Amino acid sequence: MFLSKLDSLKNAQKLISDNQKVTQTEEISIHDAHRRVLAEDIIAFHDSPPFDKSAMDGFALIAEDTFGAGQSTPKEFKIIDAIGAGDFSSKSVDHNEAIVIATGAPIPDGADAVLMKEYTTTDGDDLTIYSQVTPGENISPKSEDIIKGQKILDRNTFIRYQELGLIASAGYDTVKVFKKPKVKLIITGNELVEPTKAEIDSAKIINSNQFTIKAMVEDCGAVCDVECVGDSFDDVRSAVLKACQDYDVIMTTGGTAVSKGDVVLDVVDDLGEILFHGVAIRPGKPAGAGIVNDKMIFTFSGQPVAAMSQFDMFARKYLFEMQARSFDFQIVKRTSQLKIPSQLGRVDFIRAVSDDEHAKHVLNRGSGIIRSMVEANSYIIIDENDEGYQKNDLVNVVFFNSLLW
Repeated sequence: MFLSKLDSLKNAQKLISDNQKVTQTEEISIHDAHRRVLAEDIIAFHDSPPFDKSAMDGFALIAEDTFGAGQSTPKEFKIIDAIGAGDFSSKSVDHNEAIVIATGAPIPDGADAVLMKEYTTTDGDDLTIYSQVTPGENISPKSEDIIKGQKILDRNTFIRYQELGLIASAGYDTVKVFKKPKVKLIITGNELVEPTKAEIDSAKIINSNQFTIKAMVEDCGAVCDVECVGDSFDDVRSAVLKACQDYDVIMTTGGTAVSKGDVVLDVVDDLGEILFHGVAIRPGKPAGAGIVNDKMIFTFSGQPVAAMSQFDMFARKYLFEMQARSFDFQIVKRTSQLKIPSQLGRVDFIRAVSDDEHAKHVLNRGSGIIRSMVEANSYIIIDENDEGYQKNDLVNVVFFNSLLW
């Protein structure tokens, strides 16, 4: 299938968005929930902390009894008990009495403050204090973090380590999350060989896309299996049909040049619907996407850098939002250190090295030069309505690390 008119990036992205799907949900152990997306609200089963607890090691006592204490005016108390973490005391604190208490232990009845042990000396059961405290000082009150029955996290929340601790404190040992999308990456090309230290036959090239695109899929919280096939229509068709049975998304590299006889797009056209083929972007003009058996299929270039850029432009957002996690480019402004030419009517994703103030594009920018992506840490994005930038102009920059799951 050959579409001679290039689509705009904005319209191509809208066509993908219009066909966005979300994965089903599953219940998993909290041990496996890090960096997943909640598919339920989290309602606390417990208060946290479940009781007034000591915020440090020291002595539980009545704050009023310490008033006026200092280095030159010490006060004397009697120690009546000791409480370790995970323990409690059945004794009640009266005036001029104290209980030894560990961090995290429940505050005993009668006490309303904890004095740090650094401001005390002891001799058997005799306690001398050299500082004063106010009521409530050094006490973490019951429910200060979580109130039982309270909604503490919303559905669609991304579970970082912080949220993981909150979920555990609320009493959950399992959580409902969105399933990870299963992606089948089909690498096409008769010229491709596996990595080897041996001499490579003429007209052959090492298949690097299987590693870069698989890793990019995994950077989106998804799982990926790879299959390599030749440039045969029947082989590609068979691989796509089989992938539709077991996977949520299909991606291909190679066989997408904007010319007649493109194997991958011919297969998509034969089996389903082409959403677009050919986009006014650089690198990656031959990008395509379609629907086969209700599954999204992305068709990327065989050129490694073009394929990586196409993934960022089209597939990354789709995989994030399959798991109910929103994604948009986090664009920041930087000052260009060099003049950057461009062309009206085309969006350029230019590899660049950027810092807190400046951006400098990588000069060697061929779509097959993987090293240019290694040297870069960001994209400079030039809109289709701009003819480039002059030195010291403000440019739109997206850092690679802002794209990660």
